[in-house]
Amino acid sequence: MFKLKQHGTTVKTEVLAGITTFLTMVYIVVVNPIILSQAGVPFDTVFMATIIASVIGTLWMSLFANYPIAIAPAMGLNAYFAFSVVGQGDIPYEIAFGAVFVAGILFVILSLTPFREKLIESIPKNLKYGITAGIGLFIAFIGLRMTGIIAAHPENLVTLGDLHSPTVALSLIGLTVTVVLITLNVNGALFLGMIVTALIAFFTGQLSFTDGFVELPTVPDFFIFGNPFTAIIDVIQYGLYAVVFSFLIVTLFDTTGTMIGVAEQAGLMKKGKLPRARHALLADSVATTAGAVFGTSPTSAYIESSAGVAAGGRTGLTTLVVSGLFIVAAFFGPLVSAVSGLSAITAPALIVVGALMAGNLGKINWKEFDEAFPTFLIVISMPLTSSIATGIALGFISYPLLKVIKGKGRDVHPLLYVFALLFLYQLAFLPHV
Repeated sequence: MFKLKQHGTTVKTEVLAGITTFLTMVYIVVVNPIILSQAGVPFDTVFMATIIASVIGTLWMSLFANYPIAIAPAMGLNAYFAFSVVGQGDIPYEIAFGAVFVAGILFVILSLTPFREKLIESIPKNLKYGITAGIGLFIAFIGLRMTGIIAAHPENLVTLGDLHSPTVALSLIGLTVTVVLITLNVNGALFLGMIVTALIAFFTGQLSFTDGFVELPTVPDFFIFGNPFTAIIDVIQYGLYAVVFSFLIVTLFDTTGTMIGVAEQAGLMKKGKLPRARHALLADSVATTAGAVFGTSPTSAYIESSAGVAAGGRTGLTTLVVSGLFIVAAFFGPLVSAVSGLSAITAPALIVVGALMAGNLGKINWKEFDEAFPTFLIVISMPLTSSIATGIALGFISYPLLKVIKGKGRDVHPLLYVFALLFLYQLAFLPHV
């Protein structure tokens, strides 16, 4: 079913890759409820909605697209939902979820058309390499920041963290173990690195299970915002057009960019095209719509999937394992909370994967400035703005502009001009996501 031999992989490799991806992204089942609870949404409601949306999107990616790319509620969009839409707009969270639902429906419609496939094909190869490398630097920065190896600084923004901190020391040990295992070409090096780090954390008292291991999940309400018709009416009544547009445009490019980056890393792109693109692109749009029904913000393809790809994942069997583990996680809330709450266990994998993805920098044509500079903007702005979509926006705006200046405007796909204008509008007039 998953064509393992054709992709040069095995069941064991795919299972290890699935476990690796799950462990690097399972923090979302804790972090997402914490963020959305700031908007008044009950923690237990978001916990279950997060798992439901993740399972639906990831299962779709597994069974219909056969890709090792997991889906879950997007970081950034959840903060935008909680602090900008609900927090500053005096809008009840039920109404805001209605706006997410409407954006999800529009997202599904776009995904059913050839539009998103054409979008992937229209992106120049240098920009694709830049997206992959930029995501690599972004997740490496996330890993360094999560562990405390890099800390905030009032003047320089960032600086070296406290190396004497137990968390930083554990992270460095975990990173060292993982790097050594990868250097020795040990199968499942990322996952084994996490296991070793977790054992060290447990025996040094940094990892404990004071709340136990198992807890029965609660059944979430169906249609938290009322019903589909009231959702559309509420969007019109409250004038939430800009909110819907922001959810739609950011999710569209966040997911598309992540899919391109992870697929490029896994060697799944064929002549610049993503096979079975429509099924892959439907995964996050269906999950966004379903997630809004139960009470979570928009979903996206997860850059942490690159950790599973680095561990050898190449097919939907990887994401089948991820979705199965999310279902299990619903019953192991306290255990998941304890493990995912200690970033030193999972963050070293993000740093290593970031280094692997940054290898695409060597494929970029640096000799042609009109190709190099837009790509550079993508690479540098993703980690500095903590936004994949912002990096893509700056690249999409500058690329056609420089091509026109150089007299090569006809070489640019018409879609790039359209989205250059849309991104200009979003950056100039809409809230930053």
